[in-house]
Amino acid sequence: MTKDRRHIGTQLSFALYGAANRMVRQHKPFLEPLGLTFPQYLVVLELLDGAPVSVGVLGARLGMDTGTITPLVKRLEASGMVSRTRDPVDERRVMVDLTPRGRALESEVRGITDKIKTVCQLTETDMDELRRTLEALAHPPSE
Repeated sequence: MTKDRRHIGTQLSFALYGAANRMVRQHKPFLEPLGLTFPQYLVVLELLDGAPVSVGVLGARLGMDTGTITPLVKRLEASGMVSRTRDPVDERRVMVDLTPRGRALESEVRGITDKIKTVCQLTETDMDELRRTLEALAHPPSE
């Protein structure tokens, strides 16, 4: 019987897991002074690119289900960074928008990308190639 020499260090899933964890850790020193966690940062970044938006649409854009996005939005609301209101057209939908306090963070939030690029020692080309590879893995073409 031959011994299988593959170990966890050769697994793609392990490399992705480690890279994702490192990326979250790299963001932490930039996010803590803003009072944001990594998932909250993603929500604020998405809202900066188009708000108000419904909780459902926001969750879909971020790949988060309602059970994940709703508590994030509630914590951001409690911190004064976002507001939640009922959609006047469809009262079942909750709309999320940045408050003036949340919008005031725009330059710091948008500047984090360049800081991460520096910390990770990636060129713009490296980042683009890596992003394309990961997006293709996360969202394969429909069959």
